[in-house]
Amino acid sequence: MSAADIPATSISFLGLGAMGQAMVTSFLETGYSITVWNRTASKADDLISKGAVRADTVAEAVAASPLVITCLWDYAVVRDVLAPAADALSGRVLVNLTNGSPDQARAMAVWAGEHGASYLDGGIMAVPPMIGQPSALILYSGDAAAFEKYRATLETLGTARYLGSDPGFAPLYDLAMLIGMYGMLMGAVQSLTMIRAAGDDPREFSASFLIPWLNAMSGSIPQYAENIQSGKHTVDVVSNLAMQAAAFPNAVQACASLGVRLDFLLPLKALMEQAVADGHRDADLSVLAELLTS
Repeated sequence: MSAADIPATSISFLGLGAMGQAMVTSFLETGYSITVWNRTASKADDLISKGAVRADTVAEAVAASPLVITCLWDYAVVRDVLAPAADALSGRVLVNLTNGSPDQARAMAVWAGEHGASYLDGGIMAVPPMIGQPSALILYSGDAAAFEKYRATLETLGTARYLGSDPGFAPLYDLAMLIGMYGMLMGAVQSLTMIRAAGDDPREFSASFLIPWLNAMSGSIPQYAENIQSGKHTVDVVSNLAMQAAAFPNAVQACASLGVRLDFLLPLKALMEQAVADGHRDADLSVLAELLTS
């Protein structure tokens, strides 16, 4: 059966890990007809009891719906899973919500196009319990017509943001946001570890000191973005890099004296010292962006 002959409310979903389970449940609760497939078939049992239809093969799953969504381990698995059913993709929209890189997304879009499918790549900025709520942000890029056609369907999962026709932009934004998160959280882990190593309570430190401080400092991010875009890092500098680089070894020494590892701090120390040596004494910390791309 061609995709045009199947109701638009039919969706095929491949991959039933924790995120896939949450997404399929959200679709079912909204009234969509869902066909599911997973390598470990038993993972579909609970969803079948909720009204999903089990497909015995990937080809059967793909053929069941005009919209096919994959949420698998990585892009190699997506390709391996879909390869036997590639001919069935013709005329369908493939939405790949698997985490990957921009180059992998672009290659996947080419592969899908070679088999007659429209392609959207996605980046899930949420954890499974958030799915189905507006607080769940899911990024999409790729075929604009496919996104507009299924925008309302994709909004079932959370807020859908379209980033343009380049399929690599959804994973680019996804990874950039994750890197920002990991940097912040690892900084928090480092500081909380210091407090615990000193014999104090990191819980009280977190609530009364660290969180208010990080909230206040996050206000500098828009200025950093402006600096990095313009290449001008010496506008309205409150704490210049020379001062920060001079003080930073104290943080390193404090961690060392407490027996806290320096893996997270030493690369940043080296970047700050290099920037000062390169003549950026009066610049803001944002000037490190120039070293990261040199």
